[in-house]
Amino acid sequence: MKYIDFKNRSRDFPVFSSQQLRAFGGNTQVMRNQLTGWCKKGLVIKLKRGTYVLNDADRRITPSRLFLANELYQPSYVSTEYALHYHDLIPERVADLTSVSPRKSATFRNHFGRFIYQQVKTSIFTGYRMLKDENGLNILVAEPEKGLLDFLYLNLSRFTDLAEVIESLRLQHIETLRKNKLIAYARLFGHDKLLRFANELVSYMKKR
Repeated sequence: MKYIDFKNRSRDFPVFSSQQLRAFGGNTQVMRNQLTGWCKKGLVIKLKRGTYVLNDADRRITPSRLFLANELYQPSYVSTEYALHYHDLIPERVADLTSVSPRKSATFRNHFGRFIYQQVKTSIFTGYRMLKDENGLNILVAEPEKGLLDFLYLNLSRFTDLAEVIESLRLQHIETLRKNKLIAYARLFGHDKLLRFANELVSYMKKR
């Protein structure tokens, strides 16, 4: 297949996989070899093994990093530091896009940045919403309370008390957190220290 034909058939896809190439007909291995050549020429951008986008000039949709985070490693949802900034709970913009998944931890680096996935138990893989990104594509992002608890759970050894958490993260707009959600999600983790932090945060919020 000529590149111009491939471009016209795939330019409306935010991302595409090597498995989808079967729908184009022809010899799949030949197509994969062509993909390798197009990647070397910069016509196609490899996101990870088997997952690609067209180059900046040829694609009609530039996928958001949030959408890519969900697509690169499934199942997963955006959480921890990136979700906290997304919900305006921390002021600093986060360069790496952080997610959680019941699969083993992984990291991918590509044209769009670094995507980090941290493993959590299947029983706590919950507390996320389906939202829309700037292209109208579905994205999965942790609720504010769950994003904070995911972060704390994965970093419990760093903190001894709530004051350290607030200062380290520079937590802001705490009043937007829902107290009942904090406690309900904290109980799912089955970890005494995390539940203590959640209860202390609720008490702190009531005093403000």
